[in-house]
Amino acid sequence: MADYIEIHPDNPQRRLIDRAADVLRAGGVIVYPTDSSYALGCRIGEKSALDRIRMIRRVDDKHYFTLVCRDLSEIATYARVDNSAYRQLKSLTPGPYTFIYQATKQVPRRLLHPKRRAIGIRVPDTPIVRDLLAELDQPILSTTLIMPGDEQPLDDMYEMRETIGHCVDLIIDGGHCGGEPTTVLDMTADPPRVLRHGKGDASLFES
Repeated sequence: MADYIEIHPDNPQRRLIDRAADVLRAGGVIVYPTDSSYALGCRIGEKSALDRIRMIRRVDDKHYFTLVCRDLSEIATYARVDNSAYRQLKSLTPGPYTFIYQATKQVPRRLLHPKRRAIGIRVPDTPIVRDLLAELDQPILSTTLIMPGDEQPLDDMYEMRETIGHCVDLIIDGGHCGGEPTTVLDMTADPPRVLRHGKGDASLFES
């Protein structure tokens, strides 16, 4: 059964952040809160952890996984971002958006959409994620905690522990963070298009 910890959403306890980072470094899968909903996460390059996340979500190799990054400079390591896209990113991050970009060679092939060689990129606006990323010193491979057949992410801690507590290594309770997924924007299209409407305002990308 997964370990369970409560982290203060505004003032995360350092020892608990360290504990969560240790789980990720050891190849574990965690549930953690973002600025839109709870998500599943693991470290980049951990194939067994990625396989577990695929099993929980029941998604195939065409699913867009997301790299949760600290800032724009880290995004440039993993995604091909031109100057105009950079300006758009700067205006919308941190925030409840996932951006689809062509990936660089720094992204393992198993994480990419098989035809488009693309990856999701995200910079959440929450202290827990910011501190966890700083301690881990690399992005978290992530996907929204939406169970098969559901339309909205899991947000109830009891249900979360009962449903997937046997499939993950750590559940971080950061309080209610909303049950709405991110807005997903395909930045490889010209003009960019909305793939999923969520918490982030998508009006700038709609005609």
